[in-house]
Amino acid sequence: MGCGAAIGAVARYALVTLDPAGLWTTVCINVLGCFLMGWRRPTAFWGTGVLGGFTTFSAYELAVMTLPLATAASVAMATVVGCLCAWVLGDTLQRPTSAKEAA
Repeated sequence: MGCGAAIGAVARYALVTLDPAGLWTTVCINVLGCFLMGWRRPTAFWGTGVLGGFTTFSAYELAVMTLPLATAASVAMATVVGCLCAWVLGDTLQRPTSAKEAA
């Protein structure tokens, strides 16, 4: 899992360097990671490892604690609601749509 976390962290770093401010990039990364967890239901290497290293909820929490109140509230709401909705969407897309497909 450690190798997977390193892969995920490098992927996150590459995306964050495209937007040095990184605030909304971090929100998007967390939302994408939650979507992939719901959609793919990955094994430990891909889930805890790669996606665990890719997402960064500690950076989200640090941003919420240090930003002005209005910005912190919008980042917190976007992250929490976005991540929950993304996981539900991924989970919904992962499930078979009919009994015929389930068989």
